[in-house]
Amino acid sequence: MRHLLKNILLGFFYIIISCNDAVKDTSEKTEISKTPIEKSTTVIPKNLPFIWEAANVYFLLADRFMNGDTSNDLVLERTKKTGVLRGFEGGDIKGIIQQIESGYFNDLGINVLWINPLIEQIHDSVDEGTGNTYAFHGYWAKDWTSIDPNFGTYDDLKKLVTTAHKNGIRILMDVVINHTGPVTKKDPVWPDNWVRTSPQCTYKDYESTVKCTLVKNLPDIKTEMDAAVALPQALIDTWQKEGRLDTEMHELEIFFATSGLERSPKNYIIKWLTDYVRELGIDGYRVDTVKHVEESVWAVLTEQAKVAFATWKKNNPDQVLDTNEFYVLGELYGYNIDGKRFYDFGDRKVDYYAHGFDNLINFQFKYDAEQLSYEQLFHKYNTILQTDLKGKSILNYISSHDDGAPFDKDRSKSYESATKLLLTPGISQIYYGDETARSLSIEGAQGDATLRSNMNWKDLEKENTRSILKHWQKLGTFRKNHPAIGAGIHKMIHKTPYTFSRTYHKNDIHDRIIIGLHQGKGTKKINVDNVFTNGTLLVDAYSGTEVIVKESEVSITSQHDIVLLETKK
Repeated sequence: MRHLLKNILLGFFYIIISCNDAVKDTSEKTEISKTPIEKSTTVIPKNLPFIWEAANVYFLLADRFMNGDTSNDLVLERTKKTGVLRGFEGGDIKGIIQQIESGYFNDLGINVLWINPLIEQIHDSVDEGTGNTYAFHGYWAKDWTSIDPNFGTYDDLKKLVTTAHKNGIRILMDVVINHTGPVTKKDPVWPDNWVRTSPQCTYKDYESTVKCTLVKNLPDIKTEMDAAVALPQALIDTWQKEGRLDTEMHELEIFFATSGLERSPKNYIIKWLTDYVRELGIDGYRVDTVKHVEESVWAVLTEQAKVAFATWKKNNPDQVLDTNEFYVLGELYGYNIDGKRFYDFGDRKVDYYAHGFDNLINFQFKYDAEQLSYEQLFHKYNTILQTDLKGKSILNYISSHDDGAPFDKDRSKSYESATKLLLTPGISQIYYGDETARSLSIEGAQGDATLRSNMNWKDLEKENTRSILKHWQKLGTFRKNHPAIGAGIHKMIHKTPYTFSRTYHKNDIHDRIIIGLHQGKGTKKINVDNVFTNGTLLVDAYSGTEVIVKESEVSITSQHDIVLLETKK
């Protein structure tokens, strides 16, 4: 990669470790830290170790979040008129860094940041019947070894990871192995020993889901191939032009010699993707289109990413956050928690958890959130996660970049959305703007474009938006401070008004909390059910009220109907 200046030293390390206004209007960069938002009243307890299974993830599209560098708004001649919200809007890596530094994510209780793919995208646009579309979303790869200039530079990405780590935030890198970007006049098809351009997937069985193109004109990487192939000449020409050919070729020699892998298409891409882990300390992957690639490929990707992460930790001991291994989250479209560990293709069931994945996105959460009571929801997820999925987890969401039927499409249930998402066992995923009720219905936008509007920073001038955000901040911070919420044991204490506990005891980590919902305003008594002993000083993190346990209960007076009880530190 152009950013790699290592040669002999790098080889040595390899051998040793071989195992629409906020963004586009440049006059408004909106410094969120200056917005009059009330800070969380949560009392931060003694720091508990970070536990992936209890993480609070924030997912954003870099181009739609914040414009931190207007100089990269127009690059690569991406100037064609596009459909509504189908072109680059100006958001970039520097904008994300600004918001990390402002404390926006910390105030929201975020400890993991998932960003769409930032690698170089196809240069031209395609017309999908909705007007010209550029690859602002990041899922149309042209060169896995470069960062797309519309998003920023490699140095920007390096600073992003470093800044996030300094703020206790891990980075999930969104990765794609299944396909390249569409073919255009500026973006010719990869060699036929690398990709197939037909047939298109019919999803009738395993074969018609894996060895096929997702849609027309989206070349499918031949990930089933084990034989060696030559590098595409276009890629070699690019490296030569940019003065990095010798470095790239030298690194490939080292990687394939130390890994023992064949020079097949999938393994080239695995090398390029794990470079970001080895060099920057990326903490985990969000893997795209899981079921469209042979499960054995994901096992190899995970193995190599873990080796790369161990290498980075060894080389950067002063930057290591914890002892966790590299984490892998998968987008297995259609997977749901009721499927337990398996996905059914009709003719074959595959356990992706056994092929490198620590976590899979749960596409069922929005239905359960709609149909089940709080206790039914919490009890169900606790039961499955503590039995069939023990040692693994799921990621829950209420909206995303490609789910056209989210839990709260018209944003009329923002408070309920936060409460259900952030208090349900498993990992929570906030999609940018969930916490500010960003509109998911944009006039003129067609298809998934309506889900991908610019972050609504200006709405924070409105009292109602600030109130919604405050609710998300309080629950998010409480969740971040207490791994028991996402990874602990759930127990209902009282049905009406609803009270429950979560307790986590593992590897010398002990955490316990009690939550009350629908408690009513004014004075309420909460049974602590022996979770806390008499005389213990507790804090209601939602109101900031301090109370002492007497006769196994506490009495709290607040103008909120939610109570978040933790020990006073």
